[in-house]
Order: sequence, then structure tokens, then C-alpha cells
Amino acid sequence: MEISNLPISPSIRSKLLSKGYTNLSSLSSISPSFLAQELSVKLEEAVEVLRAVSDTTTSKNAHIPNGIIPGAVTAWDMLSEEQMQRHISTGCEDLDAILGGGIHCKEVTEVGGVPGIGKTQLGIQLAVNVQIPVEYGGLGGKAVYIDTEGSFMAERAYQIAEGCIYDILDKFPSNSREFLSCKERLQVNNFLAGIFYFRICSYTEQIAVTNYLENFLTEHRDVNLVIIDSVTFHFRQDFDDLAQRTRVLGGLSLRLMKLSKMFNLAVVLLNQVTTKFTDGSFQLTLALGDSWSHSCTNRIILHWNGNERCAYIEKSPSVPSASAPYLVTGKGIRGINSNFKRARIM
Repeated sequence: MEISNLPISPSIRSKLLSKGYTNLSSLSSISPSFLAQELSVKLEEAVEVLRAVSDTTTSKNAHIPNGIIPGAVTAWDMLSEEQMQRHISTGCEDLDAILGGGIHCKEVTEVGGVPGIGKTQLGIQLAVNVQIPVEYGGLGGKAVYIDTEGSFMAERAYQIAEGCIYDILDKFPSNSREFLSCKERLQVNNFLAGIFYFRICSYTEQIAVTNYLENFLTEHRDVNLVIIDSVTFHFRQDFDDLAQRTRVLGGLSLRLMKLSKMFNLAVVLLNQVTTKFTDGSFQLTLALGDSWSHSCTNRIILHWNGNERCAYIEKSPSVPSASAPYLVTGKGIRGINSNFKRARIM
């Protein structure tokens, strides 16, 4: 259960959320005196909060028969489900290949790199590609795009949607059974209507939207992808207390992991880079620190190899580390050997 559903006053709830306490488990081992100091409230108010947490947890557990936690599955069931899962294409065949088919559903994937490497381009490409009809090997879903930097451009999404439709029509003849069955869906306006856009201007808004996502996704069951571009921006600017930032980010990542499993969707977090002093020199690394690096299932690093863009799988439980080149063209993300090799490079 989330803090937002706890029967406490709105002011106390707001203070808890601003300090990074987003679920009941984050309050399970805290003393009243520590909580009172952390929230700058009276000791009696802190005691009431912890009592409400205890009562809610006890009530929730009372509904579990014989104390057995429901939801257990066998490893065989898990393997069977994984083999049946479809993936979201990145638009680059080589990148899809090293990812095992594309971006995985039910997982959180972090994509990081230097400015201008194509992170937002990849994010928009995924938001379009998740809508490719099932008849053409896609998911036929929709996307939620959470923009913290103002990087999302509707005009660019239009271009990428045009490129996606062009690829589909190039691969499947217009008189094929697949085309006739989903002709109406292969329109640019339908692809743009399938992207739900949220503009975020502070870390508190980012937390609020993340907490709201469960209700939104319950109402929009056809959403198969959530993108945050970037997860980093407000957390690098609005925090002086790094311990507090770590708690808030920890709660955010747990929430996103839960949503990915609950709604069978992919979560893609775009990240910036920073410098880190290692072995006597400064080196580029993804932002938010070492603790954050454990928060995602997969981690992909976008980097330059000379004049060539490359994607490197730094971390994944299902595929080995590997690298693949890619292009950012006028029609979106493409492979080096695609038909767009000579297209205008962005």
C-alpha cells in the first residue's frame, strides 16, 4: 500500500512524500522520535502516523488466508511466460538482436548517454513502435511519455511515425491480408493519438505522476510502455541531501518495477551522464550514483565510437554484454545496413 492511501492528514502525507517515504515498508523500521525530527512535526503526530501504518498493515495481512502470501508461481511458469513475451523494436535490427528481440516487457530498462547521442530519439521511436499492430509483429499498444526536460517534439514524433508506416508498407504489400485488416490503424494521426504525454516541472510532480500511474494504467489497459525522459533532470537540481535523494529514487524505482510487472509493460528510463573520479582521473558515468545503478533490470549505454553511434548493453540478466551500431535518421532510429543508410543523419 502507498502512503497516498494512508488515513492521515494531507499536510503530513505531503511531508512524508517530500522526504521520500512513498510506501508503508519505508516506515516499518523508523522510530517516532526520528520521524518527528525528519518531518518537523510533534512527537504525538509521528506516533499517530506510525500507528496508522501498523493498523493498515495488520488489516491488510488479516485478509491473507493462513498467513500465506498469494501470487507464488513456479520457475517453469516464469520461463514459459518469458518465452511468450513480445518485445518492442528499437528500429535498429542489430540492436534488437543483441537485446534478444528488443525492449522487454515486465522489466525496467535504463538508457543513458551524452547529449546529442539520440536518447530522446530512441524514446520517441519506442513510443511509436509499441503501437505497431500485432499483425505486423508489434504489440498494438500505446505509450506514456513523461517529459521532465521539454525534449519531446510532436513534429519529430510525426516524422518517426511516418517512417514506421513506410517500413511496414515496404515489408508487407498493400494487398496483403495483414494490411487490409489494420489499414485504418496505419495512419500517422492514430500513432500520435497513442502517445499520452505528461510534462513534469519538478521532482514532486515526477513523484506525483508516478504514484498516479497505477490509476491511469488501470483505465488504459492498452498501454504497454512508460518512458521517463529523463529520470535524472530534477533530481540533479533540487536536492542538497543525497541521503534523501537516494530514498526518493529508491521508492520511485520500486514503484516502476511494480507497475511493469502488474500491467505487463516495459518501463524505459532515459538518463544523463556525469563525471566520476576513478583511478586518478575523471571518467564519464551515468548520473544518480552507484546505488541507482542497481535499480533497473537492464542498462544500455549509448556512446560514440569515432563518428559512429553505438549502443552497449552494460547490464542484463538475460542477454550477454554486446554492442551494436545505429543511426539517427530523418525517419528515426535505424541500423547501419538499413535502407536509410544514406538518409540525412541528425
